[in-house]
Amino acid sequence: MAKILLVEDNEMNRDMLSRRLERKGFRVVTAVDGEQGLNMVSSEKPDLILMDMSLPVIDGWEATRRLKSSETTKKIPVISLTAHAMAGDREKALEAGADDYDTKPVEFARLLEKIEVQLKKAAQ
Repeated sequence: MAKILLVEDNEMNRDMLSRRLERKGFRVVTAVDGEQGLNMVSSEKPDLILMDMSLPVIDGWEATRRLKSSETTKKIPVISLTAHAMAGDREKALEAGADDYDTKPVEFARLLEKIEVQLKKAAQ
């Protein structure tokens, strides 16, 4: 099953989402900030990244830009997650290179659908 890197600084969100994803059969590794997330990409080689946008150290916008500008990581799908769903946030996430965007609190069924779509696209 696919490995997902969940980059989320909120412990409650991280635990809840990782447990729910694991119950669906995904392998989940977690990072608590953008810098740790970027470092884990090379060691963990995730199939998909769920990236919170409001992160300490390196925010999700910058971490996504760095992932998508690197030849070794640009093909890994990134789904941006944000609690601050403002007009223009979706466009901002996509401009940073995210492959999709979702809001928090997470509607799990909708997020699962987006994960499946991105994994299928990446496999082609």
